[in-house]
Amino acid sequence: MLSVDSLEKGVVIDHIQAGRSMEIYQLLNLDALDSCVAIIKNVKSNRMGRKDIIKIEDRVDTDLEALGFLDQNITVNIIEDGSITRKMKLTLPERVRNIIRCRNPRCITSVESSLPHEFVLADPERGVYRCIYCEQEAEMHRHGSRRH
Repeated sequence: MLSVDSLEKGVVIDHIQAGRSMEIYQLLNLDALDSCVAIIKNVKSNRMGRKDIIKIEDRVDTDLEALGFLDQNITVNIIEDGSITRKMKLTLPERVRNIIRCRNPRCITSVESSLPHEFVLADPERGVYRCIYCEQEAEMHRHGSRRH
């Protein structure tokens, strides 16, 4: 079995659908961190069969709530002094920024590249988001994949 050192302080993102850790790495811009980041892929899991895990040393100044957009089954554990001090239960976030790109060619974001692609949750039951500029719809699928 692979052994990865435990964290004294940081974040453990667990129960990531196998093969999706790099998508999360990019979404959270973890490459910009000076901290140590460990990506563990295809870990055996009783609940999921296989899963990925990301361990981030130190504090992370990023929107971890946005992970709920990708997959609400992801577990986020905040580590302090070597033990879990907080477990975040993820839900669909009310607003997402630069996670979904607006597909409407007439949207202002197609012309103004500096504008953030921002969507608000319009229908939590169906997982429907709408662009704040043009109302273009983006809908969630099962297992966190997106349909635009």
